[in-house]
Amino acid sequence: MSNWSLRLARPADAAAMPQIERAAAVAFAGEAAIDPSRTRSPDDYARLIRKGHSLVAHVGEAMAGFLVAEPFRRELHIWEMDVLPAYQRRGIGAGLVRAAMIDARNTGFNALTLTTFRDLAWNAPFYARLGFAEVTALDAHLRLAGELANEVDDGLPADRRCAMICFLD
Repeated sequence: MSNWSLRLARPADAAAMPQIERAAAVAFAGEAAIDPSRTRSPDDYARLIRKGHSLVAHVGEAMAGFLVAEPFRRELHIWEMDVLPAYQRRGIGAGLVRAAMIDARNTGFNALTLTTFRDLAWNAPFYARLGFAEVTALDAHLRLAGELANEVDDGLPADRRCAMICFLD
């Protein structure tokens, strides 16, 4: 395991995030119906960073990964969490999620939410190990139902996607 650190994302970090997202997507593009060339833009990332709940991980001076999140009422929604393939399996992704949980709890959110692939080991099962549960009653959570519908409209397979929630104590 290598030494790594976490901090709040800064606007200048947005420029590196699409490359990290693309590299992580390429690593599992064969197992997921995603197009690695379709990433958020630096401007999209900068907008999320300005919301104040996004994090970056560094190994030495190199950005190794990030998590971007956005508040929705009493929930903090994780839009993207990626770690460069060279730095995966070192606890960085789990560290980013746990730090987001601490941030959400400390700033008064009731839960963290996200959408992900239910059948990939480093997606839904990974988040389940961190305390997330699949939202099965989507009619009671219209925002997440709408996000899943948007993802299907964008070409992701409905049967493989799920919404997850982690309630904070």
